[in-house]
Amino acid sequence: MMRHHLPEDEWRKSSYSPDNGGNCLETQPAPGEGVAVGDSKDRARGAFVFPADTWASFVKGVKSGDL
Repeated sequence: MMRHHLPEDEWRKSSYSPDNGGNCLETQPAPGEGVAVGDSKDRARGAFVFPADTWASFVKGVKSGDL
């Protein structure tokens, strides 16, 4: 699901994103136990919202090198 107009002060930058002004992945809690995932460079496009358990599985797969 795509969401727009999420609170600006709730975004958290990925710990894997450098502080060099590059493209960053940001997340924030979304209503209904979801996680909103957006691009820091283009917040106007909105954010994709995933169920929290699905997002956690994705992050786990990335950290383990399975993805």
